[in-house]
Amino acid sequence: MNARSVCFTLLRFVRVVSSPSHPVMLFLDDIQWADSTALDVIHTILSDTKTMGSCMLFVGAYRDNEVQVDHPIFDLMEKLEISNVQTTKVSLSGLDQEDLNTMISDALCLYPRICKSLSGIVFQKTKGSPFFVLEFMQSLKSRGLLEYNFHQKRWVWNEDIIRAEDITDNVLHLLSSKMNGLSDNVQTMLKIMACFGSCTSESVIGYLSESVEYAEVLNGLEGALIDGFIVTNEEGSLQFVHDKVREAAYNLIPDSDKRQFHYHLGKALNSICDGRDVGDTIFLIASLINHGKEWILRDEELSIAFAKLNMKAGKRALDGCDHKTAY
Repeated sequence: MNARSVCFTLLRFVRVVSSPSHPVMLFLDDIQWADSTALDVIHTILSDTKTMGSCMLFVGAYRDNEVQVDHPIFDLMEKLEISNVQTTKVSLSGLDQEDLNTMISDALCLYPRICKSLSGIVFQKTKGSPFFVLEFMQSLKSRGLLEYNFHQKRWVWNEDIIRAEDITDNVLHLLSSKMNGLSDNVQTMLKIMACFGSCTSESVIGYLSESVEYAEVLNGLEGALIDGFIVTNEEGSLQFVHDKVREAAYNLIPDSDKRQFHYHLGKALNSICDGRDVGDTIFLIASLINHGKEWILRDEELSIAFAKLNMKAGKRALDGCDHKTAY
């Protein structure tokens, strides 16, 4: 089904199920990862005169520090204003110090006044980001800087040591340090997932496991799931629990090796999937292989083979009216 068909179907669906007395709400998280085609579908639905007013409420969340001025999100906002669709922009910051103190006191089962000094240090390190707070507190516990005292029957910590410890002001370093202690299989799996993007299907991991080089990838996946770095979403796809986890996993690959790592992954998948109908996975394979242009151009046979692969992927994208991917 191409983008136009999806748009038409969704419009008909919204018109049927929504009304002023029974409005429909659509919430999409992390739309900084959405492409222009997906955002165009959202614009078409919201600007449809038959679903205007109180029948349809759309809420989109994105990280403003991860989008540039030319991101399709801002085109969507501009188009909605031109279409006279009422929009409201809300900026969310981290927890303030008082709320953070309440959260920590509740987690440690201590009075807020007792935790105030600790929460002050945590706030300074994390700026109140709930995810960063959790990672930082777990780091303190794993380092023995926050521990339960059975004699006092409460959690205890040494503020001077925590302040003096050069733990990090950067959650990426915190996560990377944690990942460096994992087994090689799990680290390899995290690197692979980071190259695949925000999420991927288990079938892609299954294809990859058929290769000799990545035969242990399923064991690594099991470890990554147990350690909580990767989860299975409602659609059954695999994804990182947070985009910062993906960023930290990607940083496990040295910058000088990143393109080659992508390229080798693409070649492995292509050799396994060649001749199979793998659907949209062909976009992933082509994207990975295209990181290795400098190696491809040295081999005329490879150049022709991968040019045909790109043409096949481009035609599939055009069939779905995804012109950006096709280009």
